[in-house]
Amino acid sequence: MDSLKVLVVEDEPKVSAFIKSGLEENNFIVDVAYDGTMGERLALSNTYNIVILDIIIPFLSGLELCKKIKAVKPSVPILLLTALGTTDDKVIGFESGADDYLVKPFEFMELLARVKALTRRTFSAPEAVHKLKVADLELDLNKKVALRGGKTITLTAKEYSLLEYFIRNKGRVVSRVDISEKVWDIHFDTGTNVVDVYVNILRKKIDKDFPQKLIHTKVGMGYIFTDEYQ
Repeated sequence: MDSLKVLVVEDEPKVSAFIKSGLEENNFIVDVAYDGTMGERLALSNTYNIVILDIIIPFLSGLELCKKIKAVKPSVPILLLTALGTTDDKVIGFESGADDYLVKPFEFMELLARVKALTRRTFSAPEAVHKLKVADLELDLNKKVALRGGKTITLTAKEYSLLEYFIRNKGRVVSRVDISEKVWDIHFDTGTNVVDVYVNILRKKIDKDFPQKLIHTKVGMGYIFTDEYQ
């Protein structure tokens, strides 16, 4: 199997060297950029399996760079790595197109787990099934597009994966652990509220403007995706 190629955009030399060394020990090929402009040039002119991106970097912020990369290469996973760790910061990061978010300081093994999860296909849909539908929400598995009431819903790759998981588990209560394992492929407690943040973002996109809500919270248990609640 060919080594996966990673772009790390990080302006702190010690941090970038630490990440580069750790990933290379795990058979990744790593390029490093020390500012947003250099990161944009490398990201758009080369092929990478994942981009690890700090938010506060010179010349072009990580959030702006994330948007630029996703506009041209929407399928490339982006992991934001930053000291900005509030829920609002995460929401802004996800809405900029990021697929995951890891707060500094971090353990390298968690970073590695996130990278492996983002570079692995989470779902293997049966070839015969091209569309999934619940109420007036439709997921086109070929085009990777979501529509509700005929209106296209713009989703990041990770939001799409979460929605697909919900639809495939329609009517079943799924816990945060279930979601972490199946959507993020994380099998341990990261101590973050990333699942709740993503569910809230998804709610705003697919439920907020529609009278029939599809994502429901089961207190103390998790979430249920169904069109049977009023």
